[in-house]
Amino acid sequence: VVMSLVWCVMAFLSGSIFAGVIGVVFFLIGVCYARAVWSRIPFAAINMVTAGTAIKANLGVCLFAYLFTAIEFGWVILWSIAFAGTLDSTYSCNANGYCTDPNYGLLFLLFVSFFFTQQVLQSSVHVTVAGTVGTWWVAPEESGCCSKGVCNSFIRTVTTSFGSICFGSLLVAIVQALRALAQEAQNNGDAAILACIAECILACLASILEYFNRWAYIYVGVYGYSYLQAGRSVIQLFKDRGWEAIIADDLVGNALLLTSIIVGGLIGAVGMVLATTTGFFEQAGGNELAVAFTIGFIVGLSICSILLSTIASGVNTVIVMFADAPREFQQNHPELSQKMRETWTKFYPGSMAPVA
Repeated sequence: VVMSLVWCVMAFLSGSIFAGVIGVVFFLIGVCYARAVWSRIPFAAINMVTAGTAIKANLGVCLFAYLFTAIEFGWVILWSIAFAGTLDSTYSCNANGYCTDPNYGLLFLLFVSFFFTQQVLQSSVHVTVAGTVGTWWVAPEESGCCSKGVCNSFIRTVTTSFGSICFGSLLVAIVQALRALAQEAQNNGDAAILACIAECILACLASILEYFNRWAYIYVGVYGYSYLQAGRSVIQLFKDRGWEAIIADDLVGNALLLTSIIVGGLIGAVGMVLATTTGFFEQAGGNELAVAFTIGFIVGLSICSILLSTIASGVNTVIVMFADAPREFQQNHPELSQKMRETWTKFYPGSMAPVA
């Protein structure tokens, strides 16, 4: 809301009426959204506090998040080289500007490999966090920076649970690869209308699969279920409890994104200070402040996003575990349990049974 208001004011002050009107529209939408979800902020906050407490007690899990991110970064570089080489050998244009059609079969395999590896690495972090938070939930004595709970969760992720992770990731990767092919066909003018329709449908399907995986992987990480068994368990759990609306009310992602942006802005400001007080950015060609801020913003945003992704995974685990094992939570973390119960009962009366 604040960013939309700033955008609106700056646009009008600079004389850009159209941009100002767009800013007003986004500002009004933001105000309506904030008003609609304002009463649910305590619900999101207590879930974040509980997840943050679990991550803080097992801070070593963040190291695995950065490890998988570093591997993913290396994979992106390697894949980009392979992709460029494949295009160079299969796609060409003559002197008259006529270009051959790309080899969609090879592109499909390349896209599947890219999205599959990306999904596996990201899901591995999610499953590791889920297993760690689940251990903290039922056995807090195993918590610690590089505790047994963290290490065992990681070992399960890369061994017994890895097949489930790969299966779910493959489903998403195939859909995302088909969507990428539809985009490529649309860009090349090959059945542009049909490609546009296909891209829209595949984008929706990919979002549904990713959302499903987000919850199924929690059971994979906590209980070691197979992918299909985990999916059935999650769906049945929330159907029995009548908590479908609670999932939709998850506001944590927006809060974490805003936090990452703010941290990125602060680090960018530090970069600008360094640019004015040191000679680190003398080679920027007169754009020292812009370059320093951009680099600082990207670095701060990336580091903070990776760290907060563990909180997001922890929140998903808290929601499932609080539905599945409230007694263990009451026994091991009574203060947090009481706060969670009070908040959830206030906004969703009748959604929970008393804990003996």
